[in-house]
Amino acid sequence: MNFLYLTFLFPAIGFLLLATLRTRLSENLAAVIGVGSIGLSALTTVYVGIDFLNNVEQGGKYVQTLWTWMHVGDFNASFGLHLDGLSLTMLGVITGVGFFIHLFASWYMRGEAGYERFFSYMNLFVASMVLLVLGDNLGLLYLGWEGVGLCSYLLIGFYYSDRANGEAAIKAFTVTRVGDVFMAIGIFIIFQQLGTLDIQQILVLAPQKWSEGDPMVVAASLMLLGGAVGKSAQLPLQTWLADAMAGPTPVSALIHAATMVTAGVYLIARTHTVFELAPDVLLLVGVVGAITLLIAGFSALVQTDIKRVLAYSTMSQIGYMFLALGVGAWDAAIFHLMTHAFFKALLFLSAGAVIIACHHEQNIFKMGGLWKKIPFVYACFLVGGGALAAFPFLTVGFFSKDAILLQAYASGHTNLFWAGLVGAFFTSIYTFRLIFIVFHGEEKTHAHSIHGFSYWLPLGVLLVLSTFVGSFIHQPLEGVLPAFTSATLEESKHFVEILAIATGLIGLAFAFVFFWGERRIAKSISESGLGRLLSPVLRDGCGFDWLYNWLFVKPYLFIAAINRHDAIAKLFDLIPSLAKLGNSAMSVTENGRVRWYATSIALGAVLVLGAVLVLQVTFTH
Repeated sequence: MNFLYLTFLFPAIGFLLLATLRTRLSENLAAVIGVGSIGLSALTTVYVGIDFLNNVEQGGKYVQTLWTWMHVGDFNASFGLHLDGLSLTMLGVITGVGFFIHLFASWYMRGEAGYERFFSYMNLFVASMVLLVLGDNLGLLYLGWEGVGLCSYLLIGFYYSDRANGEAAIKAFTVTRVGDVFMAIGIFIIFQQLGTLDIQQILVLAPQKWSEGDPMVVAASLMLLGGAVGKSAQLPLQTWLADAMAGPTPVSALIHAATMVTAGVYLIARTHTVFELAPDVLLLVGVVGAITLLIAGFSALVQTDIKRVLAYSTMSQIGYMFLALGVGAWDAAIFHLMTHAFFKALLFLSAGAVIIACHHEQNIFKMGGLWKKIPFVYACFLVGGGALAAFPFLTVGFFSKDAILLQAYASGHTNLFWAGLVGAFFTSIYTFRLIFIVFHGEEKTHAHSIHGFSYWLPLGVLLVLSTFVGSFIHQPLEGVLPAFTSATLEESKHFVEILAIATGLIGLAFAFVFFWGERRIAKSISESGLGRLLSPVLRDGCGFDWLYNWLFVKPYLFIAAINRHDAIAKLFDLIPSLAKLGNSAMSVTENGRVRWYATSIALGAVLVLGAVLVLQVTFTH
């Protein structure tokens, strides 16, 4: 476990090498450094994980303090790494899935301008996420938090020569920055109240300092939730995620599966004691997740870009994780986080393979019949899509989503349970809509077959993990997160399971009826008056961009237009202008003429004598 720091150091070194030697590296060497650094980090994680599980008792932890980061008065913050069951699970997802995404990217990005720059950003992304989950204090966690925000900006805007890509990057950075401000305020509240940023001390001191429902713990948890919804693209800060598809496809896979959007889920789980002391805020977490998964599900139904369909599906699946957190199903939320990383990375990388095969075409209605040309990718999409739709027993997504729905029902939050069930129904429809349109029907774009070790190995491994095999991976969360308890858990199990299976299969049947073959019913609905009205709204994420444009963007531009000549600055410019005017007036007196000086002295003397006489008369009377 002494090598824990290497999980962060390897990708950090990879970033430095790629960033400093960028123009001197060949593509092969850049790929070796970029992929190899993450591979070494993943191997270190395996070694550290085995050592941890064999030598640390259940619910235990290992802390590695590297140095004192900040020391001001009584305040100390170390640069320390904290390893327990939760951070080990996250570390496995980040470095393991991240490695396969990097390996795939070495094939996908071959021949692209900026190949070395791309891998430098990807390495920094992983290093920042590792620091986020291993940081033993909120200050270090926040440093990693800001690091992933920076890297998302750099990678989403990787193709910066296209203005739209740059705007998408700015949007992602700006929207998530709103959440980051809330999170910073939450950290300040916690430090002011508890006097520490050490996460484990916070978990101990919070119940001692605050009673349940205390206004300060409510404020702190609300601010942390604000940060979480920003990074995890949940209502109301979810608008950036769909536009983030502007970046290369491996970037989308890394953001959605292994890094950025999981950060909010991790933050809430890591600070669970704070949220448990604010039960209304914890319930709000579940409500936010439920509403987000429904909005995202509706929006995914009408998307035409293959990556945007998957983007809205991520928004929806993160919503399930928030729902689980909100009902106290902590283990189920992290379990779904892990399984989602497997099948979402598989789906995004498979989408990347489809895009390459179709000559960089992303419109699903310009594809079709691809199962014959790329049968392996078709198999990957079937398994990944089946896991996304929670196809029963054969896919890993069934086990994790079923656990969430079961615990939501057993917790007594039936409204959240039914919302999750409706979301599962729409997930099944839009998932198989995507598969039927892309891989079946008439071929519209001539696709070529694709080959390469770096292409099929990541997909093959992720395909296996996305089946029921992935559900056998044990997460060492006992003693780390609160256990879910309910008297009705066992008796509700079969009812919820049957209902969930039926919902998914009915959704599949709907998708078959609407989107198999010529899609007459779907076309007639989309061409109807209601369809023409709703389709643009749903395609734009239920109108949130339009709403925020009117609430925030247009008023800002209006104020900027009024102040285009910077009236406030001109007001402050009066001070130097007056000083300059006074200087000019006084400069007239310094002209080198003796007569002028004599007259000035005489005039000054007269003025002084006059003033003295006036004062004397005034005080005499």
